[in-house]
Amino acid sequence: MGDSVKRFFDAVESGRWDEIEVAFQRINGGDSSASHTDQRDPDVAKLWPAIIDAYGVAEQVHLWPAQQLLDYGRRTLESLRPGMVYVGGTDSGRWIPEFLNETNPGERHVVITQNGLAGSDYLDYLRLQYSDRLQLPSDDETKQIFDDYVTDAGRRLKHDQEHPDEPSQLMPGEEITLTDGKVSVGGQTAVMGINEKILKSILDQNADRAFALQESIPLKGLYQEAVPLGPLMELRGRTESAPMDPQIAAESIAYWRGMAQQVGRDLEVVPSPEAARSYSHDIVSGANLLAGHQFGAEAEEGYRLASTLWPENPEATAGLVDLLARTGRTAEALKQLDGYIAQNPEHRAELEKVSVTYRKYRIAPKP
Repeated sequence: MGDSVKRFFDAVESGRWDEIEVAFQRINGGDSSASHTDQRDPDVAKLWPAIIDAYGVAEQVHLWPAQQLLDYGRRTLESLRPGMVYVGGTDSGRWIPEFLNETNPGERHVVITQNGLAGSDYLDYLRLQYSDRLQLPSDDETKQIFDDYVTDAGRRLKHDQEHPDEPSQLMPGEEITLTDGKVSVGGQTAVMGINEKILKSILDQNADRAFALQESIPLKGLYQEAVPLGPLMELRGRTESAPMDPQIAAESIAYWRGMAQQVGRDLEVVPSPEAARSYSHDIVSGANLLAGHQFGAEAEEGYRLASTLWPENPEATAGLVDLLARTGRTAEALKQLDGYIAQNPEHRAELEKVSVTYRKYRIAPKP
């Protein structure tokens, strides 16, 4: 292990955030972004999954008030049944439960993130930790998933080029290019699309295991068989073709209603931007699942609850206005959209990425 990497882990052990951040930047090319890769030493790259796990946990401990961090992590872990695999997405949803999973008494759940599955180093890291508890796709299998995605993306790109008057088959944020007959993919949407397919492969290879998901960005391809599970969603929670039981939807929105009230009271006592954003994001994810199962009223309440905790949340506004537009309340949707942009012009670009209604009604057609 290089000296700089050793100094980083020594800093993490000390618990002093300023030292941790400086040591992390030193091994990350002078950058504090986890996605920065250009100047990493090979020794650092090999250990990166462990490094970013340690840094992520330390950062969350630094950002959150202690009691609220504990409350968030416990609510997540206590929603899991024995033997469940936990799939965390956002920084808080990934590293806070991971931290408490390792330090609190009780069951040690398998904890992974969907965000890293497209990287072979991350899968190697998971094999090192969980080879006796979780079946993971081989390198050949993940390569096939990637190749299949590229092939399908090329087909959809060709459709959009040949039929510009038809609805686009490429998704917002999917950066697909064709150069000299070779298809290249990029952008967060494409990466997460590949991650979602690898996660599906893991589900298939572990048919006897139950999985709970906390999303980073929506993985709507997994919604059909998913059901709410406290602040999470259980994947493969339903296998029958019948619609979701309305009682489940009612219980889910009642859970979020109570949670929003409790968290709102906590934030009045100890304000925390991280807590507000994290809970708001998770409520949106739950509302997206309800909307995917055609529970419009419950989903609408969820989006509005999310906005009460974090009014600037573009995901909450996007979910609400898209739901309103889909259900024939277009004028109301556009009023909501314009009001949000007037109050939060700095989030316009984010809203454009996530709102179908914004792209349809507020972006001028290209000449």
